[in-house]
Amino acid sequence: MKLASGAHLTYCTNIHAGETWPEVRAALEKDVVAVKARVAKDVPFGVGLRLSAQAAATLEQPRAREELKAILRDRGLYVFTINGFPYGAFHGTRIKENVYEPDWRSDERVAYTNRLASLLADLLPVGVDGSVSTLPGAFAPKVHGAADRDRIADGIVRHAEHLAGLRETTGKTVRLGLEPEPWCMLETAGDAVGFLEGHVFSRRPQEAMLREHVGMCLDTCHAAVAFEDPGAMLATLQAAGVRVVKIQVTAALESPAGSDRAALSAFADDVYLHQVVARDAGGGLERYLDLPDALRAGAEGTWRVHFHVPVFRESFGVLASTQAHLREVLRYAKDASDHLEVETYTWDVLPVEEREVPMVDAIAREIDWVRGTLA
Repeated sequence: MKLASGAHLTYCTNIHAGETWPEVRAALEKDVVAVKARVAKDVPFGVGLRLSAQAAATLEQPRAREELKAILRDRGLYVFTINGFPYGAFHGTRIKENVYEPDWRSDERVAYTNRLASLLADLLPVGVDGSVSTLPGAFAPKVHGAADRDRIADGIVRHAEHLAGLRETTGKTVRLGLEPEPWCMLETAGDAVGFLEGHVFSRRPQEAMLREHVGMCLDTCHAAVAFEDPGAMLATLQAAGVRVVKIQVTAALESPAGSDRAALSAFADDVYLHQVVARDAGGGLERYLDLPDALRAGAEGTWRVHFHVPVFRESFGVLASTQAHLREVLRYAKDASDHLEVETYTWDVLPVEEREVPMVDAIAREIDWVRGTLA
């Protein structure tokens, strides 16, 4: 939905399981419509669409594309952003580090993201720019030196050229947002600035085009896990002229220093990676690839866990959330980006006792919380 500030607020449909177009269609007609009835009954409701490579390929077919357009038109929906991070299956199976495949060294990743951007350009309402979020290059353990970074940059530049072509032929602007995440090639806003300035924007005479079409997707859970200071992080991006293409409004799980770590065991699952960063009393950081690794190591200090928890929750028993960090980011949201997307995709791996509220009610409550916090 469009807020009084001019920003668009939605939630990401990756919370709903479904890799095929029929499954996505069912979620739009049932779940998204139900959320709209709760939070935007009488006004158009923006959709944060997540499409697998399989669903995106189906939507290149005229019949499927027209089905999607008819649903949007008849249900009072519009699409302004697409989550292009997960390429393949995203629910009900072991995802872990596979979520980063294929990465930006591959033709498959470029082709998939081009397809998403072309679809979005076709769906965007007049006067609305679009955004596609994507993985931050690659999974860090698979990146070896400047040659790999250059190959990743090559893929991103090729995609940016596609975006520039779309703008020229359709009049629609679609931008790519690299989404820093722990244990990826880009973990922080500073990493994103260094990579973009050193490997992407430095490609003259394309610099102006690249700065227009490539920026960063700020996931506030990821930033909190990295213990990034919200003001300093956004100031770094602004000073470098790196556009915040989208803010994914998310909260991480926190285990305060001295607390019982046993409560975290309920949040360890076999589906997603839950990277952990522990900060000691002196500010030193220790990183763990997954929650079970951190539990075995037993580091001291405050732990932050890459587990997207409902943004309206401050605590989970002895555990906390990074809601305070999120509130601080939202203080700057008006000036940082006009695309805001709640992304609590981990609903079906939350401990059972944390899922007593129906999913649609929880999504609506998250959107209402964001709206109230911004106000």
